[in-house]
Amino acid sequence: MKTKLFLLLTCCIAAISAQAQKPTYIEMLANQPKWVDSVFKKLSRHEKIAQMFFVRAHTNLGQKYTDSVGMVIKKEQLGGVIFFQGGPVRQARATNAYQKVSKVPLIVASDGEWGLGMRLDSTISYPYQMTLGAIQNKDLIYRMGQEVAKDFKRLGMQMNLAPDADINNNAKNPVINYRSFGENKYNVANKTASYMRGMQDGGLLTSLKHFPGHGDTDVDSHYDLPQLPFNLARLDSLEMYPFKELIKQDASGVMIAHMNIPSLDNTPNLPSTLSKPIVTGILKQKIGFKGLIITDAMDMKGVVKYFKNGEADLLAVVAGNDILELSENSDRAIHLIRKAIRQGRVDMKTIDASVRKILTAKYWAGLNKRDTVSTNNIVAEVNRSQSTALVQELSNASVTLLRGKDFIKNMIPIRRTAIISIGVPSVTRFQKEISKGYYNSVYYVLDKDATAAQISNVAREIGAFDQVIVGIHDSRSRPGNNIPLNAGVKNFINELSGKNAVFALFANPYNLAGLPGLERSKGLIVGYQKEDSMQVSAAAVINNRLVPKGKLPVSILPNYKFGEGL
Repeated sequence: MKTKLFLLLTCCIAAISAQAQKPTYIEMLANQPKWVDSVFKKLSRHEKIAQMFFVRAHTNLGQKYTDSVGMVIKKEQLGGVIFFQGGPVRQARATNAYQKVSKVPLIVASDGEWGLGMRLDSTISYPYQMTLGAIQNKDLIYRMGQEVAKDFKRLGMQMNLAPDADINNNAKNPVINYRSFGENKYNVANKTASYMRGMQDGGLLTSLKHFPGHGDTDVDSHYDLPQLPFNLARLDSLEMYPFKELIKQDASGVMIAHMNIPSLDNTPNLPSTLSKPIVTGILKQKIGFKGLIITDAMDMKGVVKYFKNGEADLLAVVAGNDILELSENSDRAIHLIRKAIRQGRVDMKTIDASVRKILTAKYWAGLNKRDTVSTNNIVAEVNRSQSTALVQELSNASVTLLRGKDFIKNMIPIRRTAIISIGVPSVTRFQKEISKGYYNSVYYVLDKDATAAQISNVAREIGAFDQVIVGIHDSRSRPGNNIPLNAGVKNFINELSGKNAVFALFANPYNLAGLPGLERSKGLIVGYQKEDSMQVSAAAVINNRLVPKGKLPVSILPNYKFGEGL
């Protein structure tokens, strides 16, 4: 028995030691494995270029679509696939089919900034990065990174196109916003580092985005080309700061944004993705990044608006990118690049260097050993109880109290209490949780488009109550600005603010600017997003069962500043 116990302990120690001793991807690049050389030597020129292209895949568009992607992978022998919407079982099956027809194993990636739930049904969503920006305990974010890595690897994925390292210093940003850890460069760098390290220590390749920084734009690069008008000194000291700090910590990948930045490259209408002075000159040479450089999606209007018919793909390679994701036509692009090599526009040594980096990434992620993704019990295994518990821990740690610490502490549970949820059609988890502490309570609900008569009825009835607790809920799937509440509902919130009411906002904190009156309320809690876990956390604060420790990750002027929280 002692011998078995000793052997088990020895194996555990060896496993932990092996994980601790595993080199980072950046370290492995300096001493590339023999497998990389053996695969590289077997590739034709066409096959080398194809390794640089990652194709789009979905598993919610029917089997015909799934099969068509497999045909492209088989014909062109591409380097990777990026999964978007679908389901975990369907994705696992598609992954097995795609790997089966690939001579060189594919890097399988997804865009999971808040985990699998960003793209897949029946999976867990972790809080958005804006929510995480309020958390003071970085270890929780590191643990989230590890859980995300487990989920990705269980589905046969090796790369997460995350985290977002942008500093969201423009409250009107339509594309980054809640995807950022906030407006403070140190907070953003520290939180991004924790998330990145958690994933990389869990064996997952990552991609910091969107270099050199997409946070101060008011144009969505999916639809047009944003311009960043700032000078080099500003960009270097602010926007690029998190990227530079995380590159020092062995970030495995960096994604380039589609932005026109005249101070870095004055070529008219040229996206940063296609700029050699930005990709090679600044990221590679000045900052010294040696890892994978990945373009943002090459089918976005921000990059193809001015560079059509495959020219964008060619220029992306000339600029120094290693991986081109979601080309409009990868077959066309590969032929254009081969032609450019013959014409001397592209040096084959540049292609070779990128391919070696990609192959090294594949080895680091374990793709040198062929494996099949098991579909047995897959949904249960990506919905682990410890992951659900961590989501609640993250919510508890982020909830932020801006007003009313003493007022809430002195509220009396036995008094008649009206609990109102605004912006939703039915009773919420927030109301049910609150009533556990305030058992002499009545629920009221006002939808986002409530009529004047409905608002008047609620206003009249709650006049008879001693205490009022209000949840303001964003009903949209993603927590953007401009919470959809009609003028009458907003006016009702304003009127309630002048009375003995406590509010909890389950929405993007920037919405505080569009809800006048809350700054004079007796109590104000920010819950950042609509999910049940946040409603449970806010209710626990009001029920005096949770001490709030979150701090605002952004300023909402003129009333609220970065770092505030009682």
